[in-house]
Amino acid sequence: MKFEEITEEIKKKIYRPIYFLMGEEPYFIDEITKQISDTVLTEDEKTFNQVVLYGKDIDAAAIINSAKRFPMMSNHQVVIIKEAQNIKSLDDLVYYVEKPLKSTILVINYKYGNLDKRKKLYKALQDKAVLFQSDKLREDKIPDFINQHVKKLNLSIELPAAQLLTEFVGDDISRIVNELEKMPVVLPQGSNKITSAHIEKFIGVSREYNNFELTKAISKRDILKTNKIAQHFAQNPKNSPLIVTIGILYGYFSKLLIFHFLQDKTTKNAALALGVNPYYINEYIAAAKIYSPAKVVNAINWLRECDMKSKGVGNSSTSDGDLLREFLFKVLH
Repeated sequence: MKFEEITEEIKKKIYRPIYFLMGEEPYFIDEITKQISDTVLTEDEKTFNQVVLYGKDIDAAAIINSAKRFPMMSNHQVVIIKEAQNIKSLDDLVYYVEKPLKSTILVINYKYGNLDKRKKLYKALQDKAVLFQSDKLREDKIPDFINQHVKKLNLSIELPAAQLLTEFVGDDISRIVNELEKMPVVLPQGSNKITSAHIEKFIGVSREYNNFELTKAISKRDILKTNKIAQHFAQNPKNSPLIVTIGILYGYFSKLLIFHFLQDKTTKNAALALGVNPYYINEYIAAAKIYSPAKVVNAINWLRECDMKSKGVGNSSTSDGDLLREFLFKVLH
């Protein structure tokens, strides 16, 4: 089942005996677990009917024993298993999964990985449980997630602001949500649209000096702006670590190389091929006119060289700021 389907069922008080929540992205696992924990039982019922167990302290037998208990003065009991990936005997849970107790809602958090699909337990979960795989969101999908979450707050957000937040926070969905949750409180009265200026003021990222603006300046071969951003990064290394900039630039030039060799360069097809929002395809069109495939390949090679030097390989004294400026000089000139 999808995240939205599961949460919608829970809102309607439609509960399943077993929820097996696994995957690399912890946010969605935590949200489903929290929703069940917060809504199934009243505070009084939780005293006797809700238990949280941790994988490092238990085995499958302990889970089965807890799950087989009947609720006290309630229709349900909730058993939440956290860090289930640490349970060595987890496969033995198959005996309970095949015949679960209907009054128990068993929620299993299996984070940072997926259950082996060849296992008997996996097959049993497919038949008898809600089996949810929480994958990391692709970079191009994060602004869409931001937009959807902002709607839940009865707000809207400009696409550049969503991109700026993504560039600043990365793919840490929990942190993105935490930052967005502040907005209804800090936005000026009467304002319901989040702009880049709001992201800058309330979250602390500079809308002028960031990696998003750096790639935009490079795409236009705007030498002055590129150097100003590089200078700002050099003066604020903690807020603009070179390793992050290298990663973003590597992704940018890799996508530009892909764009060069696309037969169908229409906005829709290019956005799909590059994994970016269609809004940004014009940036790649402009850059492709300035940087030939050979120049893009050179830029990627120089980035690799910059990365190695930043880690001390063949370099003992050049600062990160100077390494970035050296790279940008080669690309722009």
